[in-house]
Amino acid sequence: MKQFALTFALLAMLSGAALAVPQVVATHAVLAEIVSIVAGDQVEVTTIIPSGFCPGHYDLSPSDYATLIQADLVLYSGFEPWVEQLAGRTKERALVLLAGSWNTPADARQQTVAIADLLSERIPDAASAFAVHRDVYIEALSQLATSLQERAFALGAAETSVVCMQWQASFVSWLGFDVAVTYGLPENLSLRDLVLLADQGRAANAMLVIDNLQSGIEFGGKLAREVNAVHVVLSNFPGALPNTATLLDLLARNAEALFTAIQPIE
Repeated sequence: MKQFALTFALLAMLSGAALAVPQVVATHAVLAEIVSIVAGDQVEVTTIIPSGFCPGHYDLSPSDYATLIQADLVLYSGFEPWVEQLAGRTKERALVLLAGSWNTPADARQQTVAIADLLSERIPDAASAFAVHRDVYIEALSQLATSLQERAFALGAAETSVVCMQWQASFVSWLGFDVAVTYGLPENLSLRDLVLLADQGRAANAMLVIDNLQSGIEFGGKLAREVNAVHVVLSNFPGALPNTATLLDLLARNAEALFTAIQPIE
């Protein structure tokens, strides 16, 4: 009887191991979202950095660390300062760098393809399903891109000069705006930088100063007042601003914030 019970318990353990769902950890919400879309219920996804935080300033908690070292796959973008601490501590081949931006639909498409390829390599039995999910999402990105660029053209974005935080410059340029001046992390900028940027913005007749939420918006607000421009705040991550639950929502909301700022008052 004891032997039977032991055999049954062993079989149950083996069965549970065979049915275990791979644990994927994404350092931020964009990677987590794309993994969830491509993989569906084939994996379990956990996000580490909350969307409202600057990724470069986020400190791991003990529970974050435990989640990371137990994961089957850890996806990161390269700006997370604590990733080096994980070297040699995560599971073999778990730590994967997915460099590159997602700030435009084209960039998001590249990230989607890279993630689908990676998941197909790791879970080949589900590769065909991953390809279907990938293509559906890419089509949604393409449709959104067409819609946003048509609206930007109609509103005269190309004739609108702007000052832009560098982490939003690719999206703003992609929409067709004239990015005349860019600036870096506010924490690295001085009063002298503010004066210089304001002079440059006024010389370019900048209508907008475009900020990045996660890097702090106080500097951009001061700069907008100096330039006598509209201060517009965009986000790099879904979920940090209202009505931005997904990356598609985020791209649409960022674009709408810019369109609203340049739309003629009726």
